[in-house]
Amino acid sequence: MDQAPGPPTFRAVNLQGWLDLTFLHWTYPPEVVQALLPQGLTVETVDGRAWVGVVPFRMHAVRTPGLPPLPHLSSFPELNCRTYVRHANGTSGVWFFSLDATRLWIVAAARVLGLPYMWCRGEVDGEAPGTVRYRSDRLVPWRAPVRLRAEIEVGAPVDTDDLTRFLSARWWAFSRRAGRLWQVPVAHPDWSLHEARAVVVDVGDVLGAAGLPAPTGAPLVHFSPGVRTRLGLPRPS
Repeated sequence: MDQAPGPPTFRAVNLQGWLDLTFLHWTYPPEVVQALLPQGLTVETVDGRAWVGVVPFRMHAVRTPGLPPLPHLSSFPELNCRTYVRHANGTSGVWFFSLDATRLWIVAAARVLGLPYMWCRGEVDGEAPGTVRYRSDRLVPWRAPVRLRAEIEVGAPVDTDDLTRFLSARWWAFSRRAGRLWQVPVAHPDWSLHEARAVVVDVGDVLGAAGLPAPTGAPLVHFSPGVRTRLGLPRPS
């Protein structure tokens, strides 16, 4: 569960806000997750279990430093399915099985970088006090509906412990492009995390589309109002 003390130093090429975010996490046997990873990445574990997250949120004010965000186009719902890995070079980070976004331009641009973005319809509704609702429907055909329906009750703030730090303090995102691994540096303040409860959670086949079996048991749930994030240029691993 060793983690780097903080984000790397780099020049930002993209700024993003990640808002109204919910972490839904389940555990899996490490060998199940490892079988889905590219060569060069090893799944990280806690107490012998791998963790897989389904994370819905609002992307906000995506822009290049020095330029304003584009109205409407730069803010949108997103959903990712992820696990936590270590590269052969010792770097820990996130491997995305999928990322669903409602803006076709971001899907097209990110796929050029090797990120597995999919086009979807989605909505994040946080108008009811203490409750956030998420909806996402992937528009790419598959053998079963790839969707999310979740209603989250948000509770009191929680202190960051070793497990929440393991699941949230990640400073690199890995992708595969042109037959090799790349890593993108990411920096943001510490998450403000809240305890939360999933009143409704239906992940459709988000996990199945990634090659994972259906999860067992209720998810571990945390909510965050969000963070402002800086991303750097992809680097070959």
